[in-house]
Amino acid sequence: MSKLPELLEMLKSGVHFGHQSSKRYPKMKPFVHTTRNKIDIINLEETAQKLAEALEFVTKIVSQGGTVLFISSKRQAKKIIKEQAEACGMPYINSRWLGGTFTNFASVKGLTKRLKDLEAKEQSGELEKYTKKEHLDFLKEIEKLNELVGGIKEMNRLPEAVFMIDIKKERTALAEALKREVPVIALVDTNVNPEKIKYPIPGNDDAVKSIELITQTISQAISEVKAQVKE
Repeated sequence: MSKLPELLEMLKSGVHFGHQSSKRYPKMKPFVHTTRNKIDIINLEETAQKLAEALEFVTKIVSQGGTVLFISSKRQAKKIIKEQAEACGMPYINSRWLGGTFTNFASVKGLTKRLKDLEAKEQSGELEKYTKKEHLDFLKEIEKLNELVGGIKEMNRLPEAVFMIDIKKERTALAEALKREVPVIALVDTNVNPEKIKYPIPGNDDAVKSIELITQTISQAISEVKAQVKE
């Protein structure tokens, strides 16, 4: 299994900083070590334990050829989600969640098919035969579709799991994943309910370094499993 980050590394990345204790969701109490200056401090030993469980699950899924979809449209996480998903060859959604992505997957597949079709025509020069304005309209459509579904254009079925940052912001995605019984792995801060999440990882979901460390750990685990399967 992939190497877990050291507690000191998590500390340096600010994974332990929760929200103000007044905003604490009661069910997060077991993961809170103490409160300092009215800010909840997350118990990093709990984080390490939960991260290890999540990695074990991810390893199992990927070794069986499964897919993990990375999700977050949060400003601090968008770039990280894209980079780390691409690094391990997994699909991602880092713009707003399209309602029905899971519950009406066929219609989303229609969009990804359209995108791939237009991109192929653009590459082959087929779009050159249109007027300048029409060609420009096609390019705008490609750009718009890429923004919406570019990260999932090779995803031909529902994923075996999702990994998300900030379940409060991604509540529509979470609701659809739960409805379709897709297991959820998520970085959960002290202000959310961890109960609906199959693999909650208690940690700071606001700081870039914290998001990066956890997402990178998941991504590296996936890459390692893929390499082993290839061998």
